[in-house]
Amino acid sequence: MEGGGTVLASRSWQATEGAPALGLRAPLLGTTRAVVLAGGLGMRLRPYTMVLPKPLIPIGDRPILEHIVRRLAASGVRRVDLCLGRHLGALIQTYFSQATLPEGLELVCHWEEEPLGTAGALQTIPDLDTPFIATNGDILTTVDYRALLAVHLEQEAALTIAMRRERVNVGLGVIDCEDGRITGYREKPSLHYDVSTGIYVYGPRALRLLPRKGPFQFPELVLRLLEAGERVVPFRTDAVWFDIGTISEYERALRHVESCPELLEPYV
Repeated sequence: MEGGGTVLASRSWQATEGAPALGLRAPLLGTTRAVVLAGGLGMRLRPYTMVLPKPLIPIGDRPILEHIVRRLAASGVRRVDLCLGRHLGALIQTYFSQATLPEGLELVCHWEEEPLGTAGALQTIPDLDTPFIATNGDILTTVDYRALLAVHLEQEAALTIAMRRERVNVGLGVIDCEDGRITGYREKPSLHYDVSTGIYVYGPRALRLLPRKGPFQFPELVLRLLEAGERVVPFRTDAVWFDIGTISEYERALRHVESCPELLEPYV
């Protein structure tokens, strides 16, 4: 792992006991770290991302990245490492240098000189020698980070992937064929898949299979781990989850928050 980082906030933090919203309790994770990947270009959210980096797109009265950071802190995370890109990344650093964050939370910025991908960005962060949570910087969710970490530790996994069930509607008739004959026909079926939420727990063993430098994507890492016989386990969740990667999904998240404002109030 390379580099150090710019520390933006470090204060003495005492959690509020019994934070009631969405079932969050006092911190249980001790000195657990989290990494937030916030260096993407946000091409699918243009024109918004021509002036703002995607993680600073507002949800309610705060940027989505601040919601992520605050929920992590409410779950017991003490240090958050932000992986930032050169495209408008300085705005993220500036925002958090001025923001009021939970006391005791240390926020550290790490810079990608070139886009390193969803796993390669971890190369910029030193001393990742204990399990840590990793999340994309454009996700609004109520995933229970404590439960996610608990599954990772119980399973002694190299990598744990938070996943949810998604339905895909096919707008045409689907034909089944075998040996040159049609064997079935399904009109506009719905298919169901387990999909990644962009939220993970890494163990140190997973990082050993990262390249020393250069771009590297998360799916490539998963395949390397499986080929090496490492333990990769699922964490299944039906939590609220929005991937704010497109304008339509962003607008859907805004509608949901308008009808369920308590989604944004689970943290101290």
